[in-house]
Formats: sequence, structure tokens, C-alpha cells
Amino acid sequence: MFDQTYLVKGMTCGGCVKSVTNAIQHADPSAKVSVELEGGKVSVHSILSDDAIRTAVEDAGFNYEGLAA
Repeated sequence: MFDQTYLVKGMTCGGCVKSVTNAIQHADPSAKVSVELEGGKVSVHSILSDDAIRTAVEDAGFNYEGLAA
């Protein structure tokens, strides 16, 4: 399992949080996802690679900006 935090642009509401969370958990049902809406940060505890997270986020309609500093 990996713990990473990513910057995701375009999230504006609880529905966005749910969409991003569902997209990541669709790729890895055991993933734990935490979203900080105001800061645009998505923390993920999962076996998924960074590329798989990027794909899930972008498929959900949001802009993946990479790893948070």
C-alpha cells in the first residue's frame, strides 16, 4: 500500500468529492480516499500507481496536477 497526496483541480462541491472518491475506489475497492476540497488535495492509501490515480481522476472529469509538495 502507498500513501500519497495529489493536487486535483476542478473540485468545487461535495458531488465532486464523491466523484473523485468513487473513481479511485472503482479502480481499487480497498482504497482509502480523503479529499480536502478547499486545498484541492486528494490523499490516497492504495495499491494503485500514480498513473492509475491520474487516469481515475481524469476519467472522473477533473484535472490531475501531480503529487502535492
